[in-house]
Amino acid sequence: MPARTRRRYTEEFRREAVQLVRESAHPVAQVARDLGIPHNVCYRWTAQRAEAEELARVKRELTRVTQERGFLRRAATLFAKESR
Repeated sequence: MPARTRRRYTEEFRREAVQLVRESAHPVAQVARDLGIPHNVCYRWTAQRAEAEELARVKRELTRVTQERGFLRRAATLFAKESR
């Protein structure tokens, strides 16, 4: 029995597949069938992309909040010095 090899997909193909899933009115399984890929792979790519986008959003928010905290610390220090 011949060994099965795993198909490799480019990052561009994965990105476009996820975009099709998001923009299409069709179910994920239908989009996967149209692209000739297993539906579970398409579901996984979509979930991974959503996680990556959420992580990027949280990192941006953390950066913003950290900057705001630094600003407020400096302002509090300045006001404390002025009130003496």
